[in-house]
Amino acid sequence: FPFPYTPYRIQEQFMEALYGALEAGRVGIFESPTGTGKSLSLICGSLSWLRDWEEKRRQEEARLLALGGSGQDGLSPQQAGPGSADTAGEPDWVTAFVQKKEERDMVDRLKEEQIRRKKREDRLEKIRHNVQLKYAAKRKRCEEDEAKRLLQLSKEALSQGAGESVLDQLDHDEEELILAEYESDDEKKVVSGLEEDDDDLEEEHVTKIYYCSRTHSQLSQFVHEVQKSPFGKDTRLVSLGSRQNLCVNEEVRRLGALQLINDRCMEMQKNKHEKKSDDENEGKKRRVNRTVCPFYSYEQMQFLRDEVLVEVKDIEQLVSLGRETKACPYYGSRFAIPAAQLVVLPYQMLLHEPTRNAAGIKLKDQVVIIDEAHNLIDTITCIHSAEVSGSQLCCAHSQLSQYMERYRKRLKAKNLMYIKQILYLLERFVAMLGGHVNQNPGCQAVSQTGTVLKSINDFLFQSQIDNINLFKVQRYCEKSLISRKLFGFVERYGGPASAVKTNKENQKLAGLQNFLLTLQQGSDKEGDPPVEAEHDYLQTASPLRQIEGFLSALTNANQDGRVILNRQGTVGQSSLKFLLLNPAVHFAKVVEECRAVIIAGGTMQPVADFREQLLCCAGVDPARVVEFSCGHVIPPENILPIILCSGPSNQQLEFTYQTRDLPQMMDETGRILCNLCNVIPGGVVCFFPSYEYEKQVYGHWEKTGLLARLAAKKKIFQEPKKANQVEQVLVEYAKCIKRCSQTGGQMTGALLLSVVGGKMSEGINFSDDLGRCVIMVGMPYPNIKSPELQEKMTWLDKTMPRAAGQAPSRVLIENLCMKAVNQSIGRAIRHQKDFASILLLDHRYARPAIFNKLPQWIRERTQVKPAFGSAFAELRKVRTCILCAA
Repeated sequence: FPFPYTPYRIQEQFMEALYGALEAGRVGIFESPTGTGKSLSLICGSLSWLRDWEEKRRQEEARLLALGGSGQDGLSPQQAGPGSADTAGEPDWVTAFVQKKEERDMVDRLKEEQIRRKKREDRLEKIRHNVQLKYAAKRKRCEEDEAKRLLQLSKEALSQGAGESVLDQLDHDEEELILAEYESDDEKKVVSGLEEDDDDLEEEHVTKIYYCSRTHSQLSQFVHEVQKSPFGKDTRLVSLGSRQNLCVNEEVRRLGALQLINDRCMEMQKNKHEKKSDDENEGKKRRVNRTVCPFYSYEQMQFLRDEVLVEVKDIEQLVSLGRETKACPYYGSRFAIPAAQLVVLPYQMLLHEPTRNAAGIKLKDQVVIIDEAHNLIDTITCIHSAEVSGSQLCCAHSQLSQYMERYRKRLKAKNLMYIKQILYLLERFVAMLGGHVNQNPGCQAVSQTGTVLKSINDFLFQSQIDNINLFKVQRYCEKSLISRKLFGFVERYGGPASAVKTNKENQKLAGLQNFLLTLQQGSDKEGDPPVEAEHDYLQTASPLRQIEGFLSALTNANQDGRVILNRQGTVGQSSLKFLLLNPAVHFAKVVEECRAVIIAGGTMQPVADFREQLLCCAGVDPARVVEFSCGHVIPPENILPIILCSGPSNQQLEFTYQTRDLPQMMDETGRILCNLCNVIPGGVVCFFPSYEYEKQVYGHWEKTGLLARLAAKKKIFQEPKKANQVEQVLVEYAKCIKRCSQTGGQMTGALLLSVVGGKMSEGINFSDDLGRCVIMVGMPYPNIKSPELQEKMTWLDKTMPRAAGQAPSRVLIENLCMKAVNQSIGRAIRHQKDFASILLLDHRYARPAIFNKLPQWIRERTQVKPAFGSAFAELRKVRTCILCAA
């Protein structure tokens, strides 16, 4: 395997296993701890396979073409395709004719493909070497910009004399808010929007690898690894992202919220295509002055596509290229998918089928690698679940009623029919929460509070909407862009000053709507200054978009999900939530279509979840599943994992819901930390099961004076709840540790109090001095009282077999806990020369069922210490090593 440096032995094993899995078309679960060069192993292993596979394909093609040219029979009976199988009972000459025809067709197809490929390679080669071509394109763009600027200036000069046309213009703007005539699928075949150059668009999808990860920063990191690898020069790679990350149109970017950006972009495209038909019908009265996106230029996007394929670029480079070439990176990068060999994209784009189809991703016979997949099951569940509150439902109903009133005379019958159906659905949903849409949701008290779970069918029957075709309503919302129109309408009339000036009834409604909006800000922004609420008002102006998500969730199969009715104090605070119970239904499509799927991560333990809940339920044959797990590259003496069963005063450590609040448990935890901070230099990271518990313990230590003792040795930092403050805390934490190590003195570093499942427990590296010791207080079991979790447990017990005498629901709880633990403790060791100690404070970790769910490389080195004394002695030894090393 080509590699930028001599690989570790475990990297070679990883690449061999990966190559084998791809070659045999398997579904692989691969675990390689962080710090072992997993990304490079994935890149070099998978791209080596792809290169060999392409070579084999080329040789096979050449053989067939040579045979086709000389007129010999090139196809073996297996290759002759399905047509040759049902030939029983037909004369030989018919069979021979059919076979010959198939061979000729195949040879023709191969020839076409070759011509296409040659064309593409020539084009890319030309761009690679012809700098002049780039400058010509750039000069042309500059000329166009200049012409546009001059035109704009002359327009402005003209319009200064014509101030009275401004009023007229406003009404034109309002035209954009009216729904266009809607024809359902039964009435028309959808015409593709890009008529320009169909030959180029129908480009065949070459065999490729789709690599996806959780965040854009992880994807960027991966692209940089590809750039450094031996494959960096000649791999056609394209990075896909959301419009929020890729849009270069400042006017659209300023909208901020992803959904608003999406809607605006879609509308501008629609305008572009409608503008064409407007130009054709010049004789008729011109409709509207439509806004189109200057970056959505087909010619420029083709240029961008080729630039992307020529050289590996990450998202940032792609955006700056888009700005420079005046081409849309979001669509330009999509055009590059068919010819790309490696497509890098976020989870959601691949796992959510509508998004996948919209992006033009075809999985048939391709390879998918899902990295950072430890929470894949949760991710699929989240992507396909949806929640709407009572105040959103009432608000949407109010807005939509006003919209219908205002434009009733201008809307076509189809539109009115669908709007009425949506209004009826909203009315019934609010009724299910025990309220009425025309009354203020904040003042309607709910008579029976509590949480009720229903199957989808029961919910549809009880809310009396089982006679409405939700698939059609969902399709209508998508195609008519109604939520975008409604947002524009509310933006225009939603301000307190401008109620819609129509009949009396409407003014009442508008008043109600303004009231609802203030209510919604109230519920969204507790304790924040009103200025922010004002700003937020635009973001939440049309809640219809979220309701569309809920409607689409209701189209899942009855057994795969539940609807949760959460009735709180008032209708406004109550909510409807769709919970997906069986994520495998959405993953099955991916596994069926792909040639091979690799699920990889740093800590995949416990693996049983993936095997049973995801793969077995998705119908994957167990024989197709391969597992690979490798150790760590650090020497055994560089890590000291200890399970501590009791503290310095012999108090047994067991942090159950019943015992963890006891003062003696909190005191014991404090004493352990005080002792550790005395001997461990640098940074100590301590994980608590929840924010609430961390707050409680901190408060207790403050009262007892323990906090002051801790603060004498280490500066104390707490993980903030707000994501935007995390970076600041981390920077301060790192600075403090660096300062202490340089100046010496009584302060030996810093102590960071974090939360399992919080911002610090995933994706942040506590390498070297930042994390010389990681402490886990108790076992972070999920909240077993949550209705969602209870429903999932019931569902698992019904559908899954018992494993080793344990109920599947019990296994789920343990697995969720241990996944969270493994993620958090894996933060400490980040490279080959790193070293750290890991302390698990709870005697339950020593139970075999729990112990075996620790990652293998940690499990092999773990010591169980019944008493604190012997554990402390071990930690002092490590300290001596650290000081010697320093």
